[in-house]
Amino acid sequence: MTKSELMARLAELFAERNEGSELQAKDIEYSVKVLVDTMTRSLAKGQRIEIRGFGSFDLNYRPPRVGRNPKTGERVEVPEKHVPHFKPGKELRERVDQLDA
Repeated sequence: MTKSELMARLAELFAERNEGSELQAKDIEYSVKVLVDTMTRSLAKGQRIEIRGFGSFDLNYRPPRVGRNPKTGERVEVPEKHVPHFKPGKELRERVDQLDA
């Protein structure tokens, strides 16, 4: 699902629940943007994000290492870095697992 698909689905769900009171597309777009920006800033500060029933976002540390350029085979120093990591919650894992059944 893309960001625009998410916004379209939110508009559809809101219209179904609140007949006669439509949420403007710009309001939905702003809400999604604020949510994503807030999550991004929190991770950039090293904070953990937990959404009960969905999962958590955290940072994993990767130490510096020596890698190889696949084209030339030359040694390359890869610096340390922090990478975002998502761990699904129990409810999400169970619901996805039910799709296989």
